Amino acid sequence: MKKPNPEGDPDRLLTLADGVFAIAITLLVLDLSVPQGLGADDYHRELRDQLPNLGAYAISLLVLASFWRDHRAMFRTVRQVDGQVISLTVVGLGLAALLPFPTSLISEYGDETVSVVVYSAAVAALGLVHLALAGVISRRPWLRDDTGPVRDELLSAVDLGATVAVFLVTIPLALLIGPAAMWWWLVLVPVKVWLGNRANTAAG
Repeated sequence: MKKPNPEGDPDRLLTLADGVFAIAITLLVLDLSVPQGLGADDYHRELRDQLPNLGAYAISLLVLASFWRDHRAMFRTVRQVDGQVISLTVVGLGLAALLPFPTSLISEYGDETVSVVVYSAAVAALGLVHLALAGVISRRPWLRDDTGPVRDELLSAVDLGATVAVFLVTIPLALLIGPAAMWWWLVLVPVKVWLGNRANTAAG
């Protein structure tokens, strides 16, 4: 077990995380635009051309919102942070800030296998960092108060693990069947609903 070596409270780290996630979500909308001065036909064509951008935006918004929620939940009982917690958080924020780039690849080149692979790798990497961060916090009780976990830690780990697994599996699947592998992401919908119901039951 690592020796206790806290480096302060988590307030500034949480403020930084909130800012990075907010900026990353804002950057997602930069690709959503329609030129001015178009005729009726061109206008409707431009609107149709925005559909992939809107789809990619919606997916990445859900991904970033989910990771932001999980990050806030992990820190609800944390009263001190140490160097490793800070480092993992910064790495995770770097990956979150990077997500608008693979999102633009999906929106502009969604029919390319490489785009799906890059996006899946980015989300899986972010999930792995969050899993590592959750593991560090759970193994260092001196960083937390005595109120106990707000959420079931096992369910939270399963939730994160499911996201990582789905996006990791997408990589070889995309190499095998191409961009259609993106439909595999839909498996997360029933998984998230089931986990949400389990969490609500446990809380009740």
